[in-house]
Amino acid sequence: MLEIKDLKFRYSRKSPVVLDGVNLTLKKGEVGVVLGKNGSGKTTLFKNILGIEKPEAGTIRFEERDLSEVSSKERAKLIAYVPQDITMAELTVFDTVLMGRMPYFGFRSAKEDEEVVWKVLSDMGLSNLASRNADELSGGEKQKVVIARALAQEPGLMVFDEPTGNLDIANEQLILKEARRLSKEKNISILTSLHDLNQALEIGDRFFFMKDGKIKYSGGKDMVTAEVIKEIFNADVEIIEHDGRLIVMSGKSMKPSPRGEGGCEAAG
Repeated sequence: MLEIKDLKFRYSRKSPVVLDGVNLTLKKGEVGVVLGKNGSGKTTLFKNILGIEKPEAGTIRFEERDLSEVSSKERAKLIAYVPQDITMAELTVFDTVLMGRMPYFGFRSAKEDEEVVWKVLSDMGLSNLASRNADELSGGEKQKVVIARALAQEPGLMVFDEPTGNLDIANEQLILKEARRLSKEKNISILTSLHDLNQALEIGDRFFFMKDGKIKYSGGKDMVTAEVIKEIFNADVEIIEHDGRLIVMSGKSMKPSPRGEGGCEAAG
């Protein structure tokens, strides 16, 4: 379980507070979605979880271990990161995924590391691409390879930063379904940020609404209400139920807000 208590962070002593008493709990096998405008603190929160930044106060615990007391190598065995912007080296898909095993070996991989890679490639449906140059793959294939590399770390928690931001609709759906499947089949906790509220409702178990460096609201799907969305995004929406699913629709007074420009992409 991921437990964050009273987390406070600023980039320097004289800079304003970016995270102001953040509290968050995510159980094993759950998908948690962090929602909020750009500048609300989502990326900074992830950087603290990953150990890229160190909090000024508060604690981050995972599987009952205080992450401030865990080395970067050990942290990489617990937590894997899937970034939005993907840069592939001139390596085969197999070798790219093998890089995820680096926390477990020194200068050379062992047979057991290669066995883990082949198992992950098979689980992700990538075995046929093992010898391909990873940099020559499509956007969706690259994203799956990055997820496979993260899985090779055998983590208990995966952090996704806007995983669908640079993908077309078909690949967006593919990656979201893959993330949901992994959390349930492998009992992995997933924490992700998303702009699209309908995507969030599709994959999320718990929702964390951030504003001004704080988590203002958290809970299950019943927490995703028009009133909460209005307060967090200043967006007028209507939430309807269709075929057992909640769908967020743009309200009449809501102006379209492009993804990544600080609004919420409510209608999908």
